[in-house]
Amino acid sequence: MTQTTDATTPTPGPPPGPTPGPVRTPADRRRRVHRAWFVAAVTFVTIIGAAAFRSLPGLLIDPLHQDFGWSRGTIGAAVSVNLALYGITAPFAAALMDRFGIRRVVAVALTAIALGSGLTVWMTAPWQLMLCWGVVVGLGAGAMALAFAATVTNRWFTERRGLVSGILTAASASGQLIFLPLLSWMIENHGWRPAAVTVALAALAVVPFVWLLLRDHPADVGLTPYGAREFVPKPPPVTGAARRTLSVLGSAVRTGPFWLLAGTFAICGASTNGLIQTHFVPAAHDHGLPVTAAASLLAVIGVFDVVGTIASGWFTDRFEPRRLLAVYYALRGVSLLFLPMLLGPSIHPPMLFFIVFYGLDWVATVPPTLALCREQYGEDSAIVFGWVLASHQIGAALVAYLGGVARDVFGTYDMVWYASGALCAAAALMALVIRRTPRGAPLPVAL
Repeated sequence: MTQTTDATTPTPGPPPGPTPGPVRTPADRRRRVHRAWFVAAVTFVTIIGAAAFRSLPGLLIDPLHQDFGWSRGTIGAAVSVNLALYGITAPFAAALMDRFGIRRVVAVALTAIALGSGLTVWMTAPWQLMLCWGVVVGLGAGAMALAFAATVTNRWFTERRGLVSGILTAASASGQLIFLPLLSWMIENHGWRPAAVTVALAALAVVPFVWLLLRDHPADVGLTPYGAREFVPKPPPVTGAARRTLSVLGSAVRTGPFWLLAGTFAICGASTNGLIQTHFVPAAHDHGLPVTAAASLLAVIGVFDVVGTIASGWFTDRFEPRRLLAVYYALRGVSLLFLPMLLGPSIHPPMLFFIVFYGLDWVATVPPTLALCREQYGEDSAIVFGWVLASHQIGAALVAYLGGVARDVFGTYDMVWYASGALCAAAALMALVIRRTPRGAPLPVAL
């Protein structure tokens, strides 16, 4: 019986049932564009649509102060809550994407941003600003943070990760470029409420693109990640997202590189989102520059941020990321020391030089920071980067609040510029002492 069965056994071939799909060879990839690039494009558009909320806080400080009589410190406190939750939510969002999928998490996050921004139209008290803009928008924004870009990059690409992370990081700057002039014009001519509604509508408009076009994993469409030689099966949903996120943090905090990465990125957030994005427009207005002109300068930062971040991704694929970070932070610190001398009632060439330079350096720190997280923490790098991003937003939140307080107390932002420049110098030194680890070494985590 056994011999008969052996004799009639068909020639070995593909297993029955659906197969994971053909593995693309290098020649195949040259003949057609890999699906990963389309997923990256959808992610880029999604981040652009969500970037409207990041363009608004700096434009709201003076209008809310004039409309309600709230102090700049009070308004800055709401912005601080937003920025802090934006960062703290990010690592949990990365774990939730492993549990429920990218599409579901991002769609819910965009809806929360739209809800929180829309409700501010009816607010009459500071606690309502804190709740709507600080808490609701902050939580939604956290799931749209750079951990989203890191998750897409890690799942869909094994090659060109530095370039892709640079492109996706630049999406936020592209959104700033699109929305800042529009929102500043609305506030100048129609008040701040239409601007808040525009943010809500922009977030809602992106939801259908996410749901219809975004895919969670290459295996969903029978493909290998871009650059991979073998098919990578889709991992099963990871339960206990919160427990896993905290477990990864517990392991990471016992390593020196985590604190150095978190410290440098906190200073990055303090000198970008917390300082320039929140306080540049009111600071320029203090020196007589019209709000629309100051907002246009921030938009120019967005233009050059796209160029600088993509270039930084290209550099990260080719050069030592520690040295790149040191250079970026050192140059940023020097530029901040000169800013108080450049502010004035008109736009002049030295100010334009500062804007171009700061734009090139704005979030150029993200690709090398992501690369160092992957090098140090392997498969858990997206969650670790989420915690590093949390430190970025905590730094931003502190300066968003303290900058407003400093303006209320001293009547000027000069002290804030100088202190931030000194912090950037410290970040440059911290980047240089991050220890080297063999690339891809995983972080041991007890789940």
